[in-house]
Amino acid sequence: MIEDNLLPVQGDGSVEENTAAGVSIARSGLEAVPARLPMVALLRHPFGWLALGFGAGLSRWAPGTVGSAVAVLLWLGFLTLSPAWTTQLGAVILAIPLCIRAAGWAARRLGRKDPGCIVSDELAGQWIALLAAPATWPWWLAAFVLFRTFDIAKPWPMRRLEQLPGGVGIVVDDIAAGLYVVVILVAARAFAGI
Repeated sequence: MIEDNLLPVQGDGSVEENTAAGVSIARSGLEAVPARLPMVALLRHPFGWLALGFGAGLSRWAPGTVGSAVAVLLWLGFLTLSPAWTTQLGAVILAIPLCIRAAGWAARRLGRKDPGCIVSDELAGQWIALLAAPATWPWWLAAFVLFRTFDIAKPWPMRRLEQLPGGVGIVVDDIAAGLYVVVILVAARAFAGI
């Protein structure tokens, strides 16, 4: 388990980074912040694994899309246990605060508001979307495509939600995207009589 490696920072909150040594150092100050870490170093901590979507966030190609695909694969693995819908809902409700905490933890260590490598938001949002999908591949594909569309387009109020602080701001817009997908899939199911 990684320690926080708290360092003093300057009065303006900035940390001087010694990139040659790969170590963050600060000149002076009373406040303390976690040292910045390279992305892959986050994988030394369980929150790092969750924040990076078990490595999906390290993808050079569309890490959010790769993170959503990982979320679908994890969901399909979860469904092999044949959980009742209430168990599925409970698992997603339990996962959301973990995803928020992991996202905030990783963002602080990377020193950025919402770095693209953090995909625990895609995990949470995609799992919400999948709650409304019947257990067949066309519905899973629809949930995936619709979720990615809403996550990228960010219709109201998603852009506003991104402005919330910390992990909440990182994850809550994806929760909204997942809820938009739930509404569409529930309507489609009602229309199709499923």
